[in-house]
Amino acid sequence: MENPPIYSARLRDTLRMAEGLALVAQSLMAAAQKQVTKTTRKRRGQTLRPGPHTPMWNALALAVKPRVKGRYGAQSKLARLLGVPPQRVHDYLIARRAAPDAERTLQLLFWLAQQEAGIDAG
Repeated sequence: MENPPIYSARLRDTLRMAEGLALVAQSLMAAAQKQVTKTTRKRRGQTLRPGPHTPMWNALALAVKPRVKGRYGAQSKLARLLGVPPQRVHDYLIARRAAPDAERTLQLLFWLAQQEAGIDAG
């Protein structure tokens, strides 16, 4: 059974945005590799923290940050959508002290695609 066209268009837009973020992430990764002088070995399965070794997250955070910074209530609105406190959205996007789990990252990516398309997602 085929999905309705509206879901296909939304998914297509999200995938296009993901491709753009991947390009930005590649350039961020190249720049980060030049800055990182000490290589540390992480245990397999250890939780990644935002930093130079997370270029995909850095690219997504850079794309989302202008959409919530400086707009009154935007972080709170996004926090409600993600199901987290507003302080956590600040930690994700502004302070870069934390990164969301996989489901919330996908929700954030979808939210960004809707914002780019001019759709108010909540």
